[in-house]
Amino acid sequence: MTKTLLVVFHSNTGGTRAMAQAAADAAAGQGVRVRLLHAADAGPRDVLGAEGFIFATPETLAAIAGPMKDFFDRCYYAVLGRIEGRPHALMVCAGSDGSSAARQMARIATGWRLRAVGDPLIVCTHAQTPEAILAPKAIDAGDLARCAELGATLAAGMEIGAF
Repeated sequence: MTKTLLVVFHSNTGGTRAMAQAAADAAAGQGVRVRLLHAADAGPRDVLGAEGFIFATPETLAAIAGPMKDFFDRCYYAVLGRIEGRPHALMVCAGSDGSSAARQMARIATGWRLRAVGDPLIVCTHAQTPEAILAPKAIDAGDLARCAELGATLAAGMEIGAF
């Protein structure tokens, strides 16, 4: 049976979407089914139908973006007690350090009793002015390669049963 990796993301300016897409594309070559869904389109059924997860969000005001919070709010109790031990990875696109958003998602994943496969991947865009924060984001090749490596590693681990 082919396992499914669910990649759930939200993106305001394209940076987080590019990160999630790089992870999903690399994961697709590892023998698992990959579903890339915007947070607004993902729900409990999608979570229950996956054996592993990547959650990707921009950091907004030192927290996860509202649409990602909404995804977790809509799904949390519906899947609680039904997905323990499944592997997950976290990605944050941040203007500064991204650690607050990463901690917030990690706490949610801990509540679901998911198994982290590594530290959160945080890409810092250094956007600090209103203009820079609202501008479309282009993630550099090195950071996209890190996202791809995360996706490929999680998927390969799922495929061989390591995760």
